[in-house]
Amino acid sequence: MRKPIPRITMRDNNDKTSFGDYMASADTLINAFTTLLVTVDPPGLAPLFIGLTAGMNRAERKQVALRGSLIAFFILAAFALFGASVLGVLGISIGAFRIAGGLLLFWIAFEMVFERRQDRKEKTTEVAITQDHIRNIAVFPLALPLIAGPGAISATILLAGSLQTTLDRAQLIGVIAINLALVFAALAISDRLDRMLGATGRAILTRLLGVILAALAAQFVVDGAKAALTLS
Repeated sequence: MRKPIPRITMRDNNDKTSFGDYMASADTLINAFTTLLVTVDPPGLAPLFIGLTAGMNRAERKQVALRGSLIAFFILAAFALFGASVLGVLGISIGAFRIAGGLLLFWIAFEMVFERRQDRKEKTTEVAITQDHIRNIAVFPLALPLIAGPGAISATILLAGSLQTTLDRAQLIGVIAINLALVFAALAISDRLDRMLGATGRAILTRLLGVILAALAAQFVVDGAKAALTLS
């Protein structure tokens, strides 16, 4: 007796899950890129880097810039991967951290708008030059806290908290890598960038970035409040 031929059915295209469904949306990645770029502030680092590397030639400056950027990348990548887990162990909800992180970012934005952040960073730079050997400036204060400072770390944990899958986290690390590549480029041409912008250009750019960061910080607080109210 012949066996019946199995019936072949066509799969509905609507049932297919595209690769894009597993990826973070473009809006999320753009928001992550903008938040980190504004928080790190590559143009604002240029004059500080010039002061830190006074007396070095161009090759030595590039070496310090590369080392500092790589160290900062690994710091931020670690927080992107494990920051949310640490919050879970401490019993801190991502909603509560969004509110706290948003307030911290708002304070940094306030400092940027009123030029207080640059003054604080310059004081950190002066202390580092007097207390640490020149070969260690790539670690302190360049990588930490000038590049991967409290604002950048908080922003990274906040962004990682809204990305659930491994692929999403990998994309966030890619965004961090792009930002740190821009930081390295800004530091590598810091002397030319500083001359091009000048004091007026840096002041205008810093204030504009501060306003953008304030808006992003407010959005983090709003999202955190919504999440906290949903859980309560």
